[in-house]
Amino acid sequence: MFIKRTRGWELPERLATDEGLYLRRRQVVKTMGLGLGALGIAGPGLALAQDADPTAKLYPAKPNDKFGKPEPITAEKLSTTYNNYYEFSTDKDLWRAARKLKIRPWTIKVSGMVEKPFEIGFEDLIAKMPLEERVYRHRCVETWSMIVPWSGFPTKALVELCKPTGSAKYMVMKTLADAKTMPGIEDPTFPWPYIEGLAMDEATHDLCFMATGLYGKPIPKQNGAPLRIVSPWKYGFKNVKSIVSIEFTDKRPVSFWEQINGHEYGFWANVNPAVPHPRWSQATERPLGVSERIPTQIYNGYGEFVAGLYENRKSEKLFM
Repeated sequence: MFIKRTRGWELPERLATDEGLYLRRRQVVKTMGLGLGALGIAGPGLALAQDADPTAKLYPAKPNDKFGKPEPITAEKLSTTYNNYYEFSTDKDLWRAARKLKIRPWTIKVSGMVEKPFEIGFEDLIAKMPLEERVYRHRCVETWSMIVPWSGFPTKALVELCKPTGSAKYMVMKTLADAKTMPGIEDPTFPWPYIEGLAMDEATHDLCFMATGLYGKPIPKQNGAPLRIVSPWKYGFKNVKSIVSIEFTDKRPVSFWEQINGHEYGFWANVNPAVPHPRWSQATERPLGVSERIPTQIYNGYGEFVAGLYENRKSEKLFM
């Protein structure tokens, strides 16, 4: 297991971004028609040359608070410089290494149990999708957490575009595995590429989200550019970054961390404070930038929306 539990997140509360400040900044940017780069607002964790991104004009997206508006929003500098992305490094400060990620051009391949397999460029995909912004909690299995404003579209909209057949039971996603830009790929102890999957009713649930942006602009490379999934009721390792492949199948996939250690990392991976990891408790979490731990919530606080998905799956190991 390569989970390095550093204490880099133990930063003073004064570094946290005030939610009101973030919202005011977003409105100013939208009103003036400027990118944050033009305003001089940028951090070391942000992707380079964001003003050259052809999708930058799509942000900030319209807020959608249907699933709540948790707070306080984590400081942008923290959530963009403290990341898991083993393709680049097992250390958390991998944002510099992630600069090498090539996200133009970017193509997503759709295959498996669909009416017709196809490939689509990222810009063509995002042009077809209803962009919005959602503020979600994120809970890592390592017990750190954050609250961030993702921009993107419901995963259900992507599924509808893919047109899976009625026989499809799972949506399987794969991350880019490029040895030229991702030094971690050279480590033979990991079963590359990174693979994860969701049951179809999870993927088409309204809470499930495909993220293309963060903090009102295109998503940084270390956070999963240009396309990642966000299923906020699950542990973070379920949320595939830099997606290049989507396959629909009737067979449950064996995901990346299951292949490494299925005893500790299962397929469902729903957050539950009452079910400990075999090597540590999941009862509490430490938000990035906060010194004290807080209680973890069942389904990461989204139980009212998703608990019903698992009523007929109680015989499964839903919380590992």
